[in-house]
Amino acid sequence: MDAYIPELEEDIPLPSNALEALPELTPQEELDMRARTLKFIADMQGEVISPTQDDKDAAEEIAHEMMTNPEIRPRFAKYPNETIAYLAGMVAHMNHSIVDDLSTLKNYVVNKLVMEVENAKDSRSRITALTKIGEVDGVDAFKKRSEVTVQVKPIEEVEKELLQVLEGIEYKVISDGTGAKSCN
Repeated sequence: MDAYIPELEEDIPLPSNALEALPELTPQEELDMRARTLKFIADMQGEVISPTQDDKDAAEEIAHEMMTNPEIRPRFAKYPNETIAYLAGMVAHMNHSIVDDLSTLKNYVVNKLVMEVENAKDSRSRITALTKIGEVDGVDAFKKRSEVTVQVKPIEEVEKELLQVLEGIEYKVISDGTGAKSCN
């Protein structure tokens, strides 16, 4: 069997180590990559990754740090595989939308409020639910509206109207007895 040796292009710098060869990853991307790698290796070896309570606590602490300070770059390499796997599972669980479209969620909320109106045991609960429905964007039952009409006119017409207003102003000269005169 013949060995196949690929042609290597010249003048292409090779990275000095694997870390240098990796692209810059966000903490989310790095966590995903590490979790996939851990899962792959564990599956190949037939091992189960089972985090202890300490691993879970550490993962929750890392998750809390990442949420309070999104700029933080955790050093995932210093944590055991079980902690990383649990953290990745937590992030994956919380990092997806329950609904694909916000209009679906809005419809759900309105439908639940209508159901509350229909099934309310007292008028106070019914009025509260109706008030919430009235505040929904699109229903706007309680929104105060003001309308503004904008007229676009040619500059010549605006000048003509302005001159008519200025000509209509009456001026009278008032003397204060000292010889000074003022206009009102």
